[in-house]
Amino acid sequence: MSAYRERRVPFQTEDGFSLDVINVRGEKEPTKGPVLLVHGAGVRANIFRAPVKTNVVDALVAEGYDVWLENWRASIEFKPNEWTLDQASRYDHPAAVNTVLRETGKSQMKALVHCQGSTSFTMSAVAGLVPAVTTIVSNAVSLHPVVPGWSKFKLDVLVPFTKLLTPYLSPSWGVDAPTPIAKAILQLARVFHHECDNDVCKLVSFAYGAGFPALWRHENLSTATHEWLKQEFSYVPLRFHSQMARCVARGNLVGVEDLPGLPRDFAAEAPRTSARFAFLAGEQNRCFLPQSQERSYGYFSKLKPSFHTLHVFPSYGHLDVFMGNDAANDVFPIILEELAH
Repeated sequence: MSAYRERRVPFQTEDGFSLDVINVRGEKEPTKGPVLLVHGAGVRANIFRAPVKTNVVDALVAEGYDVWLENWRASIEFKPNEWTLDQASRYDHPAAVNTVLRETGKSQMKALVHCQGSTSFTMSAVAGLVPAVTTIVSNAVSLHPVVPGWSKFKLDVLVPFTKLLTPYLSPSWGVDAPTPIAKAILQLARVFHHECDNDVCKLVSFAYGAGFPALWRHENLSTATHEWLKQEFSYVPLRFHSQMARCVARGNLVGVEDLPGLPRDFAAEAPRTSARFAFLAGEQNRCFLPQSQERSYGYFSKLKPSFHTLHVFPSYGHLDVFMGNDAANDVFPIILEELAH
């Protein structure tokens, strides 16, 4: 990893949330335009900066991009809140894009989005709220979430029950379980998950998928990265899980709030975006099955043939696409190629 100049730029959303974007630059001034990186649920912008020889931020900076990392309302940098994908798509991402455009003086930009950063950003794009974004590289899931059977059972049956006990789940309980409910959930995760000795890793799998583990393949992670993950996961609202249950049941993203400018069903009408999508999926993903991205690719390609792309990585899961030991060789060249398109 190189030495960077970093600048945190705060911004406020229309509904009053104070968020920020982080500009990361190397020793040389960027030669290419801005690209916004958007993290998933219950993590933060730092999730793209795993302690590997070359992480995705390193690759983008080296390629000459002006890199911006968004902390939206699901970020663990902020106080836990019961956010929805609707709120993120209507308020957070459009404000982040506008902030980057204002700070850079550019009229267009690109985005690299992951998991619930990808679903909510896709909602923004489909609703026509981020017209300046010309390319969206989406990892794991976008418009059509498809999950394993056990995950669907958890969403449909276990989440409603768990919501009676706690409004949040947090993998950070693997480090510090502050309440009896947190301690009980940690013990449940230990009962079901024996694939490693990292309690945060166990709780991540317990909360987010159906794999052992769910969000990565252990063989793709270094010991240092596996340990680093302990500090990168925290609270996520079960309100979000309830929304995802509705989306999975419908077969595509749906809203749960009647926010202005958002459709209720995001696949009911043609998308109001001219952005080109590059869909990425790990074939071994046990959080969102690769069929998620395959269906979205098929949907967008039917509307505009030979414009969008799909890449499925055989030996990868969910997050190891960004933090795997060999991701710099296996995945990042594809990301850079798609951004350069």
